[in-house]
Amino acid sequence: MIPGPEYLDQARQLQALSFTVHIPLVCFGIAFPAMVLWAEWRYLRTGDAVCRVLARRWTKVMVALFAAGVVTGTVLSFEMGLLWPSFTATFGSVFGLAFAIEGFSFFVEAIFLGIYAYGWDRLSPRLHFASGIPVVISGLTGSFMVIAVNGWMNHPQGFRIENGRVVDVQPLTALFGNSYFWHEFVHMYLAGYLVAGFAVAAPYAFARLRGRWDRYHRTAFAIPFTAAAVTAPLQVLVGDWVARDVAVQQPVKLAAIEGLGTTTAGAPEHLLGYYTDGHVIWGIEIPRLLSLLAFHDPGATVTGLDSVPLSDQPPVNVVRYAFQTMVGGGTLLALLGVVFLVLVRRSRRLPETRWFYRAAVVSAPVAYVALIAGWVTTEVGRQPWVVYGVMRTEDAVTGATTVPFGYGALAAVYALLIAGLIWVLRVLARAPLPALSIPDAPSLRQPGGA
Repeated sequence: MIPGPEYLDQARQLQALSFTVHIPLVCFGIAFPAMVLWAEWRYLRTGDAVCRVLARRWTKVMVALFAAGVVTGTVLSFEMGLLWPSFTATFGSVFGLAFAIEGFSFFVEAIFLGIYAYGWDRLSPRLHFASGIPVVISGLTGSFMVIAVNGWMNHPQGFRIENGRVVDVQPLTALFGNSYFWHEFVHMYLAGYLVAGFAVAAPYAFARLRGRWDRYHRTAFAIPFTAAAVTAPLQVLVGDWVARDVAVQQPVKLAAIEGLGTTTAGAPEHLLGYYTDGHVIWGIEIPRLLSLLAFHDPGATVTGLDSVPLSDQPPVNVVRYAFQTMVGGGTLLALLGVVFLVLVRRSRRLPETRWFYRAAVVSAPVAYVALIAGWVTTEVGRQPWVVYGVMRTEDAVTGATTVPFGYGALAAVYALLIAGLIWVLRVLARAPLPALSIPDAPSLRQPGGA
C-alpha cells in the first residue's frame, strides 16, 4: 500500500474530470425543467400550439440529459468514498443528512420525470403540467443539498473534534445555518440558468444564421435566451456578495485570487499579470480597488498570502487565472444579456443583426468555461484543505495504487458518454416538426411570438 499523498495529484485530476463533465448537467437539472414548464404553461394559458410542440420536444432532451447526469452523478458519489476515504469516514456524520436528502430528491425527480415524459397523451393538460412541478423542485433541492456540503467544506461548523474524533454533530447548523453556504447556492442557482439558457438558445441562434427562423425557432430561442439574459447581470451583483464573504471567511483564498503577497491597507487590484515572489508582474494595477471591492472601504486592510506558511497557500496563478476567466466570461455574458434586453424592450422584437446571433452561438461555450473556472476558483482556492482549516487534502486521499488506471478508464467512459449524448441530441434535433397551422407572426405581443 503506497501512502495517500503519492496519488494526491492523480486523485484530484480524477475528481476534476468528473466535475467538469457533471457540473454542466447539474445546471440543466436546475434550470431546464423550469424552461420546459414555462413553454407548457404558455400553451395552457394561450392555446399556442408552438409552445406545446416546443415543450414536448424539449422533454425528450431533458430525459436524455437526466440519463447522462445519472451516470456522472453516480460516479461522483462513488469517488467520494473511493478517492477520499478519510474524509467520508471522519465527517460522514456531518454531511450525511444532505446526501440522504439529495438521494431522495433524485428518486422523486426520476419518478415524476417518467410521468411527465410519458404522460403527454395520457394525462389531462393541467394534471400533466402539475406532474412537472416536482421535477423542477427536486432538481433544485438536489443541488441545494450538494452545495450545502460544499459550503460547509469551505466554512466548517456544527461539530467538535475530541481526540481525533468528530463529536457533538449538529448537521442542520453545519449545513443550513452556515453563513457561507447561501451565497454559494444563489451563485450556483443563477449559474444554472445562465449556462442552460445560453446552451439551449445557441443551436437556435445557429439556425438563424443558417436561415431557419420560423416562429418555432424564434420562440425556442427567446425562452432560454431571455432567462440567461436576465440572470447574467444578476450574477455580477451576486459576485460582489461572494467576494465580501470570501474576504471575511477565507482571506487566503482572496489573497490568491488577487495575487496579494503581503497584508496591505488600501490594497490595489491587479488585472491580468503573473504572480511571483510575492507580487504581480505585468499586471494592470488599480490603486485601492481591492479594498473597496472586498470591504466597500478603499482604505480597508486586506489579508495577504504572508499571513500563512507557504505550505498553507493554494497555487496562486491557477486560482488567479481561473478567477479572471470566470469574471471576464461572466462580464461578457452580462453585457450580451443587457444588449438583448434593451433591444427587445425598445423594438418589441428579437434582434435582427447577424453579429448578435454569432455572439449568441459563442455564448454557450463561454458560459461553460466561466462555470468551470468558477469551480476551479472555489475548489483550488481552498487548498491545501479539504475541510477548510480542519483536514488537509493529503490526509483525506486514498492510498490505493489504481488511481491512474481509474483515470484512464473514466476518461474513456466519459468520452463514450459524451459521444452517445451528442448522437441522441442530434437525432432528436433532426426529428421533423409536426404541421402547425399558426400564422407566422414575429411580434412579441402575440402569444408565443418572438
